Amino acid sequence: MARTLLLWLPTQAALNRGDASDPSWLRVDDGVIVDSGQDDGWVDAWERPQDDGGHDRGDDRLVALAPAADVPLRWHHYPDAAPAQAAAIARLDTLRESLGDVAALHVVAGQPADAGQAVPVAVTTHAAMTAWTDWLKAQGLAPAAIIPAAATVPPPDADSLWSAELGREQVLRTGDRAFASDPELDPLIAAERPIVPLGADRMREALLLSLAAPPLDLLSGAWQPKRSWAIDPAMVTWIKRLAIALVAVSLLIPLVHAIRVNSDISRADEAVVASAKKAGVTATDAAAAEAEIDRRLAAAGGGPLAFSVPASALYDAMRDTPGVALRTLSHRTDGTLTTTLAAPRTEDLNAVLLALQARGYKVTAQPMAGTDGQQMANITVRAVP
Repeated sequence: MARTLLLWLPTQAALNRGDASDPSWLRVDDGVIVDSGQDDGWVDAWERPQDDGGHDRGDDRLVALAPAADVPLRWHHYPDAAPAQAAAIARLDTLRESLGDVAALHVVAGQPADAGQAVPVAVTTHAAMTAWTDWLKAQGLAPAAIIPAAATVPPPDADSLWSAELGREQVLRTGDRAFASDPELDPLIAAERPIVPLGADRMREALLLSLAAPPLDLLSGAWQPKRSWAIDPAMVTWIKRLAIALVAVSLLIPLVHAIRVNSDISRADEAVVASAKKAGVTATDAAAAEAEIDRRLAAAGGGPLAFSVPASALYDAMRDTPGVALRTLSHRTDGTLTTTLAAPRTEDLNAVLLALQARGYKVTAQPMAGTDGQQMANITVRAVP
């Protein structure tokens, strides 16, 4: 259920004097006036968190009505202007026609629904807006809109004026103006046109229509409330859960990967041990089996300790570097290959050394000068990388 509390603001003069009386108010539920008064009953009507039907205060709306004594209205008519253009022109024309310091005025123009419709323009002061917003804050209220009370009075019939009672003040409405009534000035303004009292029922109907589609809102321009961002607790909880889930997944991925790698390593070690057992090697793990097989191959002159393994790597490196010559070559039983290389330049020797190191061999070199002017080096190559 949509619920609206309509509250009449005190006049600026009453607020300045400090003798503002309790405001008039109306409570509207789903477009029907259900309660009203001119006392402090509005406090209970607004602050009651729930009604018997479990109504949530989140659906409530507070609308304030600014007194006609401080906010007179005028309707401008621009038949050929678009709605937005008409509103802008009406505001500029009103500022041009206003007396006093323009900087002190707060002028608000409504925007008509269709082209050719009259544009309502309200004129008040920033001082009045300050007084009303301060009074509302003191009451702990934040209105959804502040509508000029005079803007809710419907236009009168041709050649007549309306006199309507709104809250505690009387409002006079002509065809193009609405303002606080003055018994001495009203006959002069009417100029022999009849001033017809507007019935309470019709005024209430017009008031409800104005709530459904406010003609203008004084909370605009410099007085437009700053947008506040409300954080949904449910959204915060969801974000926290998502963050925890992301952290958990980020930790689980490397953990699962490590488990899979360890599992693959274990299976590979088991396969090595099984293969070694078939070859007659009894070992507790893959490292022991590999060491035993290397030992047996070395004893038999084969495996990675054999002469052919480091020698083939040396020949491949020399083949990629023309100009390098092999002077001496020897092989020890521990798999170490010893050789003397000669080349026109030191860079050629270094290329061979780098190629052997790139294959994973440990290489040592002792440079020396040859008798024929070539560069020479005694080199050892570990057969097992």
